[in-house]
Amino acid sequence: MGEPLFTDRELDVMAVLWEHGPSTVADVRERLPAELAYTTVLTMLRTLEEKGYVGHESEGRAYRYHARVERGEARVSALNRITRKLFAGSTETLLTHLVSDQELSDEQLERIRALLDARIGDEEEEEGEG
Repeated sequence: MGEPLFTDRELDVMAVLWEHGPSTVADVRERLPAELAYTTVLTMLRTLEEKGYVGHESEGRAYRYHARVERGEARVSALNRITRKLFAGSTETLLTHLVSDQELSDEQLERIRALLDARIGDEEEEEGEG
């Protein structure tokens, strides 16, 4: 299947499935942020199914669609794509941009620092073992 790539509208549909679990076309349509025709939502779900990102089970006369790709996998794919295309493949530049250009609270910055400190500690442990 490869790295999942979604359009904005497809991400809206996937978000419904990730947040609410298996859903009918009507369920998805009702929960989307934009008002779309039933047939448009159905077409999007079928396209996502063709790509392998969504599956379905029969439920009476309707289908109940479910995500076949985890949200975390989509996040990794999207961040990799953004990093490659907008930051010349540099994770450091991406992180620098996020930390310097966003309005982060002291609490958020402390959590980021703790994550970085933990990551540095893990790498130092691995180097010590080698």
